[in-house]
Amino acid sequence: MNLPNKLTMLRIFLSVVIIAILVFPFDAMGISLYKFYVNESIVIDIKYIISGVLFIIASLTDFLDGYIARKYNLVTDFGKMIDAIADKVLVNSVLIILSASGFIHPIIPVIIILRDTVVNSIKMVAGNKGNVVAAIKSGKIKTACLMVGIVLTLFYNLPFELWNLKVSDFLLIIAAIMSIISGVQYYQLNKKYIFE
Repeated sequence: MNLPNKLTMLRIFLSVVIIAILVFPFDAMGISLYKFYVNESIVIDIKYIISGVLFIIASLTDFLDGYIARKYNLVTDFGKMIDAIADKVLVNSVLIILSASGFIHPIIPVIIILRDTVVNSIKMVAGNKGNVVAAIKSGKIKTACLMVGIVLTLFYNLPFELWNLKVSDFLLIIAAIMSIISGVQYYQLNKKYIFE
C-alpha cells in the first residue's frame, strides 16, 4: 500500500462521504441544514457546497496519485485497477445523484456511464492481448469538462448564475458530446484487437 494507492483509497472514502451527504434524508430525520440566499433568488443548500469542496479534494487526489506513481516508479497493477474504480465511484455516483435530484438531465449520466462501460471493455480486451490503451485527447477534454461541470453544478453554477449563464450545463453537455466522440475514437483505434 504505497502513497499513490493510499491517495486512491482516500478518494474512495471521500466519494462515500459525498454520496452519504447528498442522499441522507436530513429533512425526514428532522435535521435542518443551513440554507442561505444569493441575490435574493438563489437558495443555497449547504450540503451541496460541502459536497463540492470534498469533490474538488477527491479530484485533486486523482491527479496526485497518478503523478506520484509515475514520477517515483510506484505504478502497480492494484493501483491501476483501484484508480479506475475510484474514478467511476466518484464521478458516476455524483452524476446519478445530481440527475435524481433534478440538477441535471438524466441523459448526461446515461451517456457518460455507457461510454465508460464500452471504453473499459475495449481496454480490457486490448489488455488481455498485451496492448495498453493510452488516454486520448478527446477523452481528456471530456474529463476536464465533466469535472468542472460537476463542481459548478454542486456550487449552483455560481458565480455564472448571477448573470444567467448556464456554464455548468454547457460543460456537462460538452462532456457528453466528447464522451461519444472519444468512445467512437477508442473503438476505431482498437477494433483490430476486438475482432482478432
